[in-house]
Amino acid sequence: LGRCDLFCPQNYPLYIRSVPTENELKFHYTVHTSLDVVDEKISAMGKALVDQRELYLGLLYPTEDYKVYGYVTNSKVKFVMVVDSSNTALRDNEIRSMFRKLHNSYTDIMCNPFYNPGDRIHSRAFDTMVNSMMMQVC
Repeated sequence: LGRCDLFCPQNYPLYIRSVPTENELKFHYTVHTSLDVVDEKISAMGKALVDQRELYLGLLYPTEDYKVYGYVTNSKVKFVMVVDSSNTALRDNEIRSMFRKLHNSYTDIMCNPFYNPGDRIHSRAFDTMVNSMMMQVC
């Protein structure tokens, strides 16, 4: 089980993907709660976050069934990933690497002259990358 979400700085979703897809609603509350934790971490870091090259926020919070991780870009786009707690093979550096991969793919989308920043992401290449990443996690 897993979920990957991207949110604009105003916290509306740019991209949502759940694996398996029937669990999308199940994660809705968890993901939106995690946005509050992301905002708290950003405000706690304050100016240090701007000076930092590493934008990985780490484990936002664990629940009994899931672990929620966060990442924020320089432009304040928030990435949230929910993974199954029973997956003990995932280490912090694997999660960090997945967020970097997501960030690179997101950057490719932003460089597309036909993409309007702030619109929902509809990209086959991005979907393929996220799906392959999520299948590795599951």
